[in-house]
Amino acid sequence: MNNNEKNDEVDEHCHSSAEFCDASAQRKSHHTDKMKANLTTRLNRIEGQIRGVKAMIEKDTYCDDVLNQIAAVQSALNSVGKLLLEGHMKSCVVERIQAGESEVIDELLITVNKLMK
Repeated sequence: MNNNEKNDEVDEHCHSSAEFCDASAQRKSHHTDKMKANLTTRLNRIEGQIRGVKAMIEKDTYCDDVLNQIAAVQSALNSVGKLLLEGHMKSCVVERIQAGESEVIDELLITVNKLMK
């Protein structure tokens, strides 16, 4: 996937309506069908990778090979996280700031810190 395709998906991530990004306890994501399909495909692939790592361990595969597969899984999860974070920042965070809800910055910083561990 090239950068333009990724940006198109992120731009389509959220509808621009603030009702989807309100700060109520009932907040939900509002991904487009295209974004959901992309995320689901990526997560299905990651799920398969995890099963593969498990099988490698069960077959006593050389540790370095297993560790390389674990690194690949972590990279794939990081890619999913980055895609979600970018869409979130371009939609919900911007809308909440525009609505005067500056506490969204603290929420975002906590989330980014969790992602960077």
